[in-house]
Amino acid sequence: MRKDDREFLFELLETPSPTGFEMPGQRVWAKWIGQHAAETACDAYGSTWAVLPGRSPRIVMLEAHADEIGYMIKHIDDKGFLRIDRVGGSDAATARGRRISLYGDKGPVSGIIGNTAIHLRRDEAGTEKAPAVHDLWVDVGASSAKEVLAMGLRVGHPAVYQDGPMELANDRLVGRALDNRIGGYIIAQVLKRVAKEKKKPALTLVCLNAVQEEIGGHGAMMATHRLRPDLCICLDVTHATDTPGIEAAKFGKVTLGGGPSLSHGTANHPEVVKRLIEVAEKRSVPIQHEASSRFTGTDTDKIFHSRDGVPSALVSLPLRCMHSVVETAHLRDVEQTIELLTGFVLSLTETDTFHQTL
Repeated sequence: MRKDDREFLFELLETPSPTGFEMPGQRVWAKWIGQHAAETACDAYGSTWAVLPGRSPRIVMLEAHADEIGYMIKHIDDKGFLRIDRVGGSDAATARGRRISLYGDKGPVSGIIGNTAIHLRRDEAGTEKAPAVHDLWVDVGASSAKEVLAMGLRVGHPAVYQDGPMELANDRLVGRALDNRIGGYIIAQVLKRVAKEKKKPALTLVCLNAVQEEIGGHGAMMATHRLRPDLCICLDVTHATDTPGIEAAKFGKVTLGGGPSLSHGTANHPEVVKRLIEVAEKRSVPIQHEASSRFTGTDTDKIFHSRDGVPSALVSLPLRCMHSVVETAHLRDVEQTIELLTGFVLSLTETDTFHQTL
């Protein structure tokens, strides 16, 4: 990974962008990708896209989501302790004893999610359970509600964990918000590589970094309706199931470092998936396979049925420990996913439609 690409990735991962409050990260993404695109823009709710004109006005869209999970202030008590609610699928079981940043009217405020000492919560019966989100309390160093308000905090302000990215041995990348800031990085790199080709791509390339995926894919739905793509590849993360305690018989087999994963079924158009497999073979990109028997659980579900239907497919990056501060990806998988998507865009011709025929 080049130094400037690494700096872009780490800035993207470090910039807080909880669902509903994504614009800080969107500005980082738009500034970087704007160096290689002809145009960048965003919609009313902050979904942001970049355009690289092709020989045809028909559009191939690459989509990732920009938001991350987090918390939100729900109540401030008289002693200055905060109660919080989840933003997206935050895991209350891993929350106690963590440092967080809360984003109020006067800028970020540091706090901790409290953890009552084990000595004081003896569980002699052996029945202690993970806390519910309403059991969590936050200390920002205040002694009263008035002091909390003076810090610029109120009910409705968001928070994220303070944990930033780090690298492990053997090309592992760890941090919060790899789901799915790493996807935004990947599609930006694809546009950069396509832009460096000697001739324009056959189809116009639009890279969309959508908001609010973690609460239902609303950003992708709004932006797809507006942008009217002719086909789409969604990029998200998937569960790497190669860690202890996960049964492949239940969750499928996906290996960290085994290459990008392709989903089959539901929103995934068979002809688009077929083309991805062909490109992977041609470019020697190893791929893994997953079944989608009812839904993908990603923005693909909100994109493929827009208007008259958008032939779509889901490409996923294997990720360990999803929705935690130690989400773990393999940089080789990242590079192979960039290679696959770049090859897909360059494989397209002006007559490709991916429509089923009788």
